[in-house]
Amino acid sequence: MRAIQRLNKGAGEPKGAVDRLFRLVEADLQHVNALILERMRSDVPLIPELAGHIINSGGKRLRPMLTLAAAQICGYQGLGHIRLATAVEFIHTATLLHDDVVDESDLRRGKAAAHVIWGNAPSVLVGDFLFSRSFQLMVETGSLRVLNILSNASAIIAEGEVMQLSAKGNIGTVEDTYLKIIAAKTAALFAAAAEAGAVIAQADELREMAMKSYGNNLGIAFQLVDDALDYSGREAMMGKAVGDDFREGKLTLPVILALARANAEEAEFWRRTMVQHTQTDADLTHAIHLIEKHQALGDTLARARGYADQACAALNVFPDSPMRRALNELAEFCVSRAY
Repeated sequence: MRAIQRLNKGAGEPKGAVDRLFRLVEADLQHVNALILERMRSDVPLIPELAGHIINSGGKRLRPMLTLAAAQICGYQGLGHIRLATAVEFIHTATLLHDDVVDESDLRRGKAAAHVIWGNAPSVLVGDFLFSRSFQLMVETGSLRVLNILSNASAIIAEGEVMQLSAKGNIGTVEDTYLKIIAAKTAALFAAAAEAGAVIAQADELREMAMKSYGNNLGIAFQLVDDALDYSGREAMMGKAVGDDFREGKLTLPVILALARANAEEAEFWRRTMVQHTQTDADLTHAIHLIEKHQALGDTLARARGYADQACAALNVFPDSPMRRALNELAEFCVSRAY
């Protein structure tokens, strides 16, 4: 049970890594928060009410902070990164609203999901509103390259969600397919957020690609840890109910690895619970047991560590600075929050 015990101990110091990055971008982030409030206004009262429910629900603003950090480490002196970071947060929030409807998730960041309170249709439509606002903000930067980067990311995210939906309950899903899904639905926005910050700063191609690589690897590590946490029993850390992925029939890496190493009886368990979707109250506990038995949780976290190391390596093109150290610590946090 060592891997699960590590997951259950609490994040402790790694939270400080986010705090250090926050302090470096705090002034810019205050402008982002003000612009978020301004641009989610509408003459339709339900829109700011519903959007505010999720935007103000305690998210770390990691993705917009990446945009601000990338612009700063590349020496940007203008204000366009404020609009970009706001656009990134709107894209992220829109995808969360849509995802919770598709996944029928009851919790988001420890609070009732928007669709539980207002219904599916309002959640989807407000998500569409936020997408539209994000594109308005991109256009206002006057950068076609930035518009291309973030619009491509939006399309890739949608493709990733459809890929995940297609793989739902398919026990033939292999690790490579899973990695393609999370690269699209999660890492694409991390990568675009970081790359866009470098582009608005007119960084050279080497630094642009470094920030894109950093964001991509960070995003994959982040999602791998999230998928491990779903079998850890740490609902407070995830902001959603423990075992949601299991109950929804999502083939995440811990399950894929456990299934690949399963005997015939165990394979039948996964087939009943994930394909036939016939589950009892005791099945989640047994699923966690099988995942731990086959070291699938530890191996998932080891892969996350590898991607976090690649993220840090991408920053080697930059000289040492407080921002580079903070970004390295953020990669460490993304993995260490599981222990």
